[in-house]
Amino acid sequence: QVQLVESGGGLVQAGGSLRLSCAASGRSFSSYNMGWFRQAPGKEREFVAAISWTGGTNYEDSVKGRFTIARDNAKNTVYLQMNSLKPDDTAVYYCAADVTRRTVPSIRKGGYGYWGQGTQVTVSS
Repeated sequence: QVQLVESGGGLVQAGGSLRLSCAASGRSFSSYNMGWFRQAPGKEREFVAAISWTGGTNYEDSVKGRFTIARDNAKNTVYLQMNSLKPDDTAVYYCAADVTRRTVPSIRKGGYGYWGQGTQVTVSS
């Protein structure tokens, strides 16, 4: 069983930055693929970024160049650094874990078996 706890959300003005953290339980964090998804009111949960257990990354097109995903295996934590934030980035952000050791991190919700409770990010214009 993997438990995920997100933190770091909040209210920020457009153009600002936030760093989200996701702390994971379990002894095998270094072998998990980790993903960030977001869900805005009235919309489907969508892929944001992912990092494989080997360090490979993948980003949704609208966040490329603005968001960076990283992991610290010693701390069992994955981060999402978000810069140049826009009002359209407003959403609840969820951390997810895939323990199947697939080579390429999934961009699909179904590719992840464990989810955190989410953290709210609000970007004001």
